[in-house]
Amino acid sequence: GAPQDRGSPPAEPPRAQPPGDFYFVKWILWKGQRTALVMQSENGPCPLLAIINILLLQWKASWGHPQIPRGGGPGLGWGNCILATQPRDTSEALQLNFQQNINDTMTVLPKLSTGLDVNVRFTGVSDFEYTPECIVFDLLNIPLYHGWLVDPQSPEQVQAVGKLSYNQLVEKIITCKHASDSRLVSEGLVAEQFLESTASQLTFHGLCELTARAREGELGVFFRNNHFSTMIKHKGHLYLLVTDQGFLQEQGVVWESLHSVDGDSCFCDTEFHLSHPLGKDRAPP
Repeated sequence: GAPQDRGSPPAEPPRAQPPGDFYFVKWILWKGQRTALVMQSENGPCPLLAIINILLLQWKASWGHPQIPRGGGPGLGWGNCILATQPRDTSEALQLNFQQNINDTMTVLPKLSTGLDVNVRFTGVSDFEYTPECIVFDLLNIPLYHGWLVDPQSPEQVQAVGKLSYNQLVEKIITCKHASDSRLVSEGLVAEQFLESTASQLTFHGLCELTARAREGELGVFFRNNHFSTMIKHKGHLYLLVTDQGFLQEQGVVWESLHSVDGDSCFCDTEFHLSHPLGKDRAPP
């Protein structure tokens, strides 16, 4: 269907405000099974929620209460999900390495409730500077993606950006501005123009690569503008899980399409059928 104007999420009834230490759960019928989703408040810890929702959609975790403690809570089965990744190889070296990874993961998990520091590289949709937090995605076998790529058909930008991470590129721009070499100054300007023209952190080339790289039916985490979303590929198209708490009561709003760089999108229900959520684009009955 034609993309729908997203509008504003429907207003929450006064009673729908959870206690400060809890998140609401939204129940959907996912592939014929009643499944919980964790909804996000305005300042929610999106990395943790994106991972939790993938585990819920994979039925690797479950929750039978309408609210979830912030930080996950023991009922979500974090430990069981991680232990399920234990290697079958019983060699002492592999087991010791696995145990170290488990210890690192348990140290990192509480940090995810407040955010996650990731540093993208512009060379591939799975290219990030490695940080200790990444061990969580590896152990749970959850892919982490972004779509902020340099277009290979722009050789000047490819040369200026190279294999640098975002943080390294910012440092390069600052250094080049004060360089005496005109070539470096020019590279710095090209790199700066790239960051400015792709401030949405999603490029057309990146979207194409993301669509090609993600596997059909795969659940992953998509990073853009310091936000982490649960992403799925369905029948060749990408969708992001709608977790805004404002849509808690909207059963027809579960996924939002990711098919354009400019933010134009449409809402879909649990079976990826086009939905018409309440908003400025829908007239009252």
